[in-house]
Amino acid sequence: MKILLVLAAVLGVLGGPQIALAQGTAPGEMAVRVTEARQANAALMRQYSWTSRTEVILQGQVKDIRIDAVNSGPGGLLQRNTVNDQSAPLPFGFLRRRIAEAERQQVETYLMGLRDLLEQYTLPTAGKVQDFLSKATASGPDASGLFEMSGPNVVLPGDTFSLWLNPRTRHAQRVQVSTTFQGDPVNLTATFNTLPSGLNYVAYAEVTVPAKQISVQVQNFDYLRNN
Repeated sequence: MKILLVLAAVLGVLGGPQIALAQGTAPGEMAVRVTEARQANAALMRQYSWTSRTEVILQGQVKDIRIDAVNSGPGGLLQRNTVNDQSAPLPFGFLRRRIAEAERQQVETYLMGLRDLLEQYTLPTAGKVQDFLSKATASGPDASGLFEMSGPNVVLPGDTFSLWLNPRTRHAQRVQVSTTFQGDPVNLTATFNTLPSGLNYVAYAEVTVPAKQISVQVQNFDYLRNN
C-alpha cells in the first residue's frame, strides 16, 4: 500500500544536520559547515544497508505495517525491498469495499500533501539552514548534556522547529516540529543514534495529526556496512 512510503523517506532524514555551537560564528559560515557535514554523513550512509519498519495508525487501529530492507542505489537514492507487508484487509462486500478504498485513497492523498510540507523542515539547502540559524536561540546544556536550538516561523507562521545536539560530537539527538496542515495541528518527533563509524541516523520518528487521528511511525535499525 502506497500509504506506507509517503512519509517514510521524510521521517528517515528529517533534522540530520550537525551544527557547531561555536561562539561568534556567523550564520552563513555555520550554514556551510552544516551543509558539508550533511554531505559527509550522506556519503557514509551510502555504505550501509538497514531495515525500516513503518506503521500507520488511523483512528486507533493499525492500518498497515511494512518492513523494508533499505540500501542506497545509483545517485544515492534509497532503494526499498519489501520484506513483509501486513496491509489491513478490506472488508467483504462490494459497497463496503468501495467505501474502504475511498477512505484509503483519501488518507493517502492527505499524507502526500503532509509529506510535501514536512519535506520543507529538512532544511534542504544552505540558505534554508542559514534562515533557521538566524532566527534560532540556543540554550543548555540540559540534564542530558544536550544543547537545544529552537526557532519559530521556519516554514509557516506560528510553527516551531527544535533541534537537540550533542556538543561533543555535534550530532543531532532529537528533533521536534510543531506546525499545521490544512488547519490541523501536526507534531513530528525524531530521535537519533550514532554508530561507532560516525554515521548519524534517525532511529525512530513519528508524525501525528490528532484531529485526523492519524499517526505514522518509522523505526530504522540493523545498520550493516556493505562489503
